[in-house]
Amino acid sequence: MTDAPAPTRAVAADLAPTGTLRASINLGNPVLAQGTPAAPAGITVDLAREIGARLGVPVELLCFDAARKSYEAMATGRADLCFLAVDPAREAEVAFTEPYVVIEGVYAVPRDSALRSPQDVDAPGVRIGVKAGSAYDLFLTRTLHHATVVRGEEGVDTFAAQGLEAGAGIRQPMTAYAAAHPEVRLLPERFMQIRQAVGTPVTRSAQTAAFLRATVEDLKANGFVTAALRRAGQDETLLAPAMGSGSAAG
Repeated sequence: MTDAPAPTRAVAADLAPTGTLRASINLGNPVLAQGTPAAPAGITVDLAREIGARLGVPVELLCFDAARKSYEAMATGRADLCFLAVDPAREAEVAFTEPYVVIEGVYAVPRDSALRSPQDVDAPGVRIGVKAGSAYDLFLTRTLHHATVVRGEEGVDTFAAQGLEAGAGIRQPMTAYAAAHPEVRLLPERFMQIRQAVGTPVTRSAQTAAFLRATVEDLKANGFVTAALRRAGQDETLLAPAMGSGSAAG
C-alpha cells in the first residue's frame, strides 16, 4: 500500500483556488458515472469527493454528457479536476495521474458484415461512427490509415442512423446495445485500451500533481477504487495496475 502524503495548505489552495474543488463529471461514460446532473453517482463522483475530503474543501460536481465537454470545462478554467482518458491530444492542457481503471474500445457492425476484426475495419470505404471528442475518436483519428471517422452525439446512434459499416464505443454499453439490437454484433477483439485517469490543469504546481498521483495510487492500493466499482455495479477487474507495474497503453 502507498503512503499518500497529506496535502499542504499550498496544495489545497493550488488545486481548489476558489475554496471549492470543482470536478467535471462525464455522465456520458456509464462505466465511470451514472445518475443525473442533480444526483450523480459512480466511481468518478466517489473519487472527487474523497480528494476533496483529503484537501479539506467542499466539492462541486459539474456534470456533462460527453468527454469533450468535460475537457472543455477543464481547459477553460471552469473545473479544477477532471476524469478523462489519457490521450496526447489532451496532455497539452491536462496533467494526468496514472490510470485508476482501464476500459476497452470495441466495434459494432451489422450482423451480416464481412468485418471480423479491428484490422478488417481499417479499410477503404469503411465508415466508423464515433462520439465526437471521445477517447476513441481521438485514438482512431490518430491511428486509422484507410477507414473514415464519422462523428456524432453517440457512435452507435450515428452508425445506425447513417447505415455505417461500423460503430465504435466502450465495451460495456456497446455490449448492452448489441443485446438489444439483434441486427448488430460486436467484434470481440478490442481496438484499444482506454486508460482513465484523474487530471488537473498543467499550470498546477509539481507538488499538486504529485499529491494527485500519490492519492490515486493509494486509493487503488487500499481498495477504495475496487469498492467504488462494486457499488456502481461495475466489474472489479477494471482496476488499473499499480504505477510502474506495466499499465496498459492506449
